[in-house]
Amino acid sequence: MPTFLITNAASLGAALRQTRKALGITQEELSLKTGISRPSIRSIEYGKETSQLSLALQLCQDLGVRLEASPPEGIEPK
Repeated sequence: MPTFLITNAASLGAALRQTRKALGITQEELSLKTGISRPSIRSIEYGKETSQLSLALQLCQDLGVRLEASPPEGIEPK
């Protein structure tokens, strides 16, 4: 799988959509697997700003997408 730069809701949604498609899973199948409604999945995949972050994070987990955060250059994490 490729690495995605997540900068906003739209880029997170695009990463989830690409991953789902690469796995050969339809939105309906993902809905049945996760318990998240298909309209919610669609909203997340298309970067709708009102989508619930907790549902997007659950989709990441269920699709095996690993999110990492990096501090800005020159700042060391504590």
